[in-house]
Amino acid sequence: MNLIIVEDEPRLRNALAHNIPWEKHDIEVVGLAANGLEALELTGRKKPDIMLIDVQMPEMDGLTLLRELKERREIGSLTKLIILSGHDNFEFAQLALEYGVSKYLLKPAGEEEILEAVLEARRSLRSDLEQWQRKAALEQKWKDNLPHLQNLFFIQWVGGKYTKEDVLKRSRELYIPLREQDRIAVAVVDLDPLSEEETRFKPGDMELLQFTMLCLAKELLTDPSCWITTDSSNMLLLVFVVDAQQDVKDAMLRINAEVSRLLSSTKEVLKLTASAGISATTGELDDMGLLYAQACRALQERVVYGHDLAIPYREPLPGDSRGVLVQPNLEKSLEIALDTADVEKAMEALKELWDDLFTKPESSDDFHEAVLYMNSFFTRLIQKQGWTVKKVVGDDIVFFQNVKLLSTKMQTWSLLERTVKHITAFMSEQRKSTSHQVVKDILNLVEAEMDQDITLHLVADRLYVNSSYLSRLFKQEMGVAFSTYVLERKMERAKSLLQEGAKVYDCARLVGYRDVSYFTKVFRKYWGVNPGEFKG
Repeated sequence: MNLIIVEDEPRLRNALAHNIPWEKHDIEVVGLAANGLEALELTGRKKPDIMLIDVQMPEMDGLTLLRELKERREIGSLTKLIILSGHDNFEFAQLALEYGVSKYLLKPAGEEEILEAVLEARRSLRSDLEQWQRKAALEQKWKDNLPHLQNLFFIQWVGGKYTKEDVLKRSRELYIPLREQDRIAVAVVDLDPLSEEETRFKPGDMELLQFTMLCLAKELLTDPSCWITTDSSNMLLLVFVVDAQQDVKDAMLRINAEVSRLLSSTKEVLKLTASAGISATTGELDDMGLLYAQACRALQERVVYGHDLAIPYREPLPGDSRGVLVQPNLEKSLEIALDTADVEKAMEALKELWDDLFTKPESSDDFHEAVLYMNSFFTRLIQKQGWTVKKVVGDDIVFFQNVKLLSTKMQTWSLLERTVKHITAFMSEQRKSTSHQVVKDILNLVEAEMDQDITLHLVADRLYVNSSYLSRLFKQEMGVAFSTYVLERKMERAKSLLQEGAKVYDCARLVGYRDVSYFTKVFRKYWGVNPGEFKG
């Protein structure tokens, strides 16, 4: 679960973040704030499960922060709040209870006491989620026909069946507040496939599980600008309405945080993982089909990066392409294998298609019709990536332009086999290039801001992606966790500075440590000697 710490005293804030073994208890500190104003902005972006808040702070005190969070609806009823106060004041405690605080701790509270308070809040949150799940299980049917009509509207909208005027007209009829100037972003969420070891559920239970996740999304995503429904494949469809005046990058950061929190809560409730695909950016109302296609394509990438992730769309599509319309059986298997650059599976799928298409024709016309079918499939797949057919297949372009040049089955099979290998090679190279550039941007940021407190969430915010996706990508490319890499670079830089004669205080500041004693502790643990004793 996610935790935000709000404390104005730097040493205490640093100790709360780093001295308590949060990771050991599966708790992630997603943000630190020095006052209420910082916390208010941070909460809107990070959507924490639990908040640890000091009462006495500059700019905005803790109780004012609680009131603002409630009035602005930045937190929901499931968010757990813990107050840390230096005053044993009954009125303070009474106000805190009115704002929904679950625990009121007096300073100086020990680290064990604070940890236990957070763990108690987590247990309470899990209990609330489980209680909600039992309630949701009793409410599995629509109370009236409006939800069904709204769901049908979104299905037809993502399918490109409405103009902007149609969207505005139908949305008014269905009590969906949309304005012509509004912008939208799309996410699709799907439960990950059940493992072979999973015995609690059967494939036939997936519809019920999807419905439970739908209800959970409606409970957690309280922002009225998020519409929650399902698409024609019964995947969870999230349509975020963004005001035209709102900064697009800030909006996408908020959406990534909302979706990541939904995945985390799904894991807590169902004890199953889910993954999500998110459109690259926002668009006009009549861009819905393209944004939905981007989200679906991003979701397909879970076969590469793994499950339990919110994946943003990163690969640009050419023009107004809405993706490839595929048949559900053999062609779908080949498309998935090509998209994931899996040569072995692609060849297996191609062989099955070959047996189905090229062993039955009774004339040359039928045979060449089958070739046209395959060439059309490859052409759509290639152009969807923004490539040209000639660039991918090279000299074989002549066979795409004139199938009559193919005069034997062996010649035709060789062409199809070469085309599969060309496409998988291009797919692999593109994915490698995209991942390499993202990691390169991360490395440059770490080097440029070595004198700052560099966290995974800070880097994720700078690159406008969610932190889980970035962590997985960095580990996959570099072979080490992001935090490990940052620590190594900071300690290497500190070593170099000390060798060059820098004082310990200056060295600590230049590698992002404002607390010299904490820097000394980290340096000694890493190098085995104190900074002052280090002679190179």
